[in-house]
Amino acid sequence: MAVIINIETSTKVCSAALSAEGMVLVHRESFSGQNHATLLSGFIKDCLDYARDHELEPEAVAVSIGPGSYTGLRIGLSEAKGLAYALDLPLIGIPTLKIMATHVMFLPDVEPDMVYAPMIDARRMEVYTAVYDLGLNPLLKPVPLILEPDGYKEWLDSGTVLFFGDGAEKAKAVITHPNARFIDDIVPLAADMTPLAEQAFARRDFLDLAYSVPEYLKEYQAVKSTSPLLKKLS
Repeated sequence: MAVIINIETSTKVCSAALSAEGMVLVHRESFSGQNHATLLSGFIKDCLDYARDHELEPEAVAVSIGPGSYTGLRIGLSEAKGLAYALDLPLIGIPTLKIMATHVMFLPDVEPDMVYAPMIDARRMEVYTAVYDLGLNPLLKPVPLILEPDGYKEWLDSGTVLFFGDGAEKAKAVITHPNARFIDDIVPLAADMTPLAEQAFARRDFLDLAYSVPEYLKEYQAVKSTSPLLKKLS
């Protein structure tokens, strides 16, 4: 398995991690707010220093690609792109909502037939969300959503839906279905990117470093320019 530097900056949490053979070797996190530009370079340096001291050669850089704070995402992507270019490494993009779901699926008491509904807060009664099964196949692709009692009825009527993320707290007052289960304190972290980054590396699923504005952000930019909801995510 590959040695990968993982970077996550999509929310108020800033984090980086070094992984190898499916294990997290070192990770750095700050929950103190949006000072990513100040912290991230130091976190990455710690990962590189660990790799050098243990004679490990990084083989790829993985970065969270949203949704989330547009400013935070650009900081992370700029660092990741520069690092990948400087070290001549491939760049891997990992969707933020899948990172959150990956953390939850390894928690105790999570059953195989449950589905995952990560939520990123977009202020008021709005969230950016998706619905995934155990294999992280999208039952609902990432979408901006106004919280309503019947918003997830299709999946709630079929079984347990796990809601989590910084948008889930306000959902508790709206989604009262008996099959709704809320999990607190779930944020996207670089340490949780490891299985997704390893999978992408094995498939050679890499991003193109040639774009001044990465291709995978163009759709996000286009939607953001016309959507009041996504403008609030910045």
